[in-house]
Amino acid sequence: MATLHSVNVGLDRDAPYANLGHSGMDKRPVAGRVAVRTLGLDGDQVGDVKHHGGVDQAVYVFAREDLDWWADELGREIRDGMFAENLTTRGIDVNEAEVGERWAIGSAVFEVASVRIPCNDFKGWMRVGGYDNRAWVKRFGAIGRPGPYLRVLVEGEIGAGDEIAVVHRPGHGVTVTTMYRALTTEADLLPELLRVEGLVAEARAKVEKHATRA
Repeated sequence: MATLHSVNVGLDRDAPYANLGHSGMDKRPVAGRVAVRTLGLDGDQVGDVKHHGGVDQAVYVFAREDLDWWADELGREIRDGMFAENLTTRGIDVNEAEVGERWAIGSAVFEVASVRIPCNDFKGWMRVGGYDNRAWVKRFGAIGRPGPYLRVLVEGEIGAGDEIAVVHRPGHGVTVTTMYRALTTEADLLPELLRVEGLVAEARAKVEKHATRA
């Protein structure tokens, strides 16, 4: 059964490693039920609001299984929330989820909307955590398992231990990994993104730019 392993939130704090000098990347697990709003979780803040947050990036997800893989790769344990994810999952391959897929968790309903593109702030945060962050953006990206951003379709409450139920799968085959590859290293895949109903504006603009060049 797919479950919510941890719910993680963080405040926008001073962060010398970050481009803006502040960041909300330091997410920590919280106990009890957490309210889910259209723009994210209660108690969570976004530092770089120009590039993160908003309706299409309300909640970020990473699988515990992928954290464990990185822990083996880096030779150090990785706690829940270390990759700045709001939801740490178990038992579901979040990168094989289709864009537009909907999940019911607790009394809330979410929709897979977009993908995380790693940045230098992430690299700096890994250094602060004591990890080997050499060429981190390239290394993280090369694996092609970035984790999805979710929209909130129905506000509600969630908590660790809740079941994650897939209540809708579009069937177009465009997964989180496909979207990530299209937006980063494999531009030939960009036209595939047009299969996604409600494609995020940034991705649609990139598809249109690619079509113009072609």
